[in-house]
This record gives sequence, structure tokens and C-alpha cells, in this order.
Amino acid sequence: MLETILVPTDGSPGAEATIDHAIELATTYGAAVHALSVVDAPNGSAALSADDRDELADASRDRGREMTIRITDRAEERGLDAARAVREGTPHEEILAYTDEHDVDLIAMGTRGRTGADLARLGSTTERVLTLADVPVLSIGLADDGTTADPGEDGYDRIVIPTDGSDAAERAAERAIDLATRYDADVHVVYIVDTTTYTLEDAPRSIVGLLTEGGKNATDELASMARDRGLSATTAVQRGDPTDELLAYADGADADLLAMGTRGRTIGTGRLLGSTTARVVRRSPVPVLTVG
Repeated sequence: MLETILVPTDGSPGAEATIDHAIELATTYGAAVHALSVVDAPNGSAALSADDRDELADASRDRGREMTIRITDRAEERGLDAARAVREGTPHEEILAYTDEHDVDLIAMGTRGRTGADLARLGSTTERVLTLADVPVLSIGLADDGTTADPGEDGYDRIVIPTDGSDAAERAAERAIDLATRYDADVHVVYIVDTTTYTLEDAPRSIVGLLTEGGKNATDELASMARDRGLSATTAVQRGDPTDELLAYADGADADLLAMGTRGRTIGTGRLLGSTTARVVRRSPVPVLTVG
């Protein structure tokens, strides 16, 4: 259940792109929308005079107020409760602190932010929040042409759930299936046998078979959870580089959303899903919901 959604913003295209998704989810769940702007200490500020630093900080605070007002206005136009705040400090620390203080259930962030001297770097901030947050994070990326996938009139119709059979992947799947139920979305569950970790060409056929069978069991279990909710669910077990295969699979499924755990199962030298998640978030043209 989502009751409070936080939208941190630095006003960049990556941050702006999150607003539609946050409003869509908030409308579906009846959640409140909180907008937060964090004024980061400008790089090289030690070289500035005190007056110049104050002027720069004032301009950043004013910009933050404008950005948060724009978000709360959009939320209130949809009849949603809304709140806003402008804080100063290290962006990811302030975002996480605000999340704890206000019992936030979901953080929606852009993955590519401004990099100007006086602006928070939301791209790197997102990865820190994704890693450290105790609540799900919805990451909204930009395509190469600067556009992003909007939720559309019907919200989310096709949701891809990668799994490695770990507890984190199952928790992500539970969240995703709840969301899919709200939107009556089709669910696609996929397991990637990681050929970058396992040199399958040299591995005994029995090991390849065990990995494939484990993937089939993991995907079947999650698909069964979705079908128990009355949802359409398909499964796939594929081989290759996890990031490349997941992005290709999502593209082929015309996915509106991917849902992944942030801490994958560790086998040998590979963290199958954990390290893959960060790479998928950086590259995905569709939103990625991550659950720790």
C-alpha cells in the first residue's frame, strides 16, 4: 500500500520526468505527494566570497521553491494531498532523512540530473538513494533523445519482473504484482542464466541444466503468484549478460515498468541481481522499481 510518495527534484529533465509517474501512482493509490528540493553546497564555494556564497544559496533556494511548488500544484490539481520542502545539505542524506521523518512509502527520482556548480547531482544521488533506502525507489531514466516513457492513459499495462530466486527479488515481485493488480497489467517474469559469471561453454551440462531448472522454478513461482491475482503471466529463462538480456527482453515485451531487487543472490564471484540492478537503472528507457 502506498500512502506517501516523495519526489526529490533538481529541476533537470531527469527529475521533471518523474512527476507524471509519481502523480499517476499517487492517483491510483490515493497517496499524498511530497516534493523535496535539496540545496547542495556548490563546488568550489571556498573560492567565493561570503556574499557570493549567500547570493548563490539564495538563488538555489528560490529555484527549489519554484520546483517544489510546480509539483505540489500538479498533485493538488488531481485532488491529492501534497506537501513541499526545501532543505540544505548532502542530497541523498537529506532525501533519506525526509523519507524516515515523513513515513514515505516510495521515492520517485530521475536518474540523470543537472551537473552545474550550484545544483544537486541527481543522477549519482539516485544511485546512493537506491542503495541505501529502506523503501522502494522508482527510477525514471531518459532515452538518448532526452525523452522518457510516460505512464500513458492507462498507467502500466506490461510489467517485467526479473528474478534470481533471491529474497530481494521475491520482495520486488510482491510489490510489482500488487501494482500490476491495481492496473490489471500483464506480468512477464524472466530469469537470466549469467554467462558472464558462468562460462557455460566450458561448464558441465549438468550444471547448465541445474541453473536452467532453477530459473524455471523461480519464474514459475512468481508467475503463479500473479495468476492467483487473476493476472496474465508469462515466463522466460534466457542466457547471456544479465543487463543486456533484461533490457532486450523488456524492449521485446514493450514493458512499461521493470521491478527488481537491489540485493541479489551471491554465488561464486557474481552478485547476479544486485550489481545488475544498478546497470539496468542507468540504461533503462522505461522506469525501474527497485526494492531492497
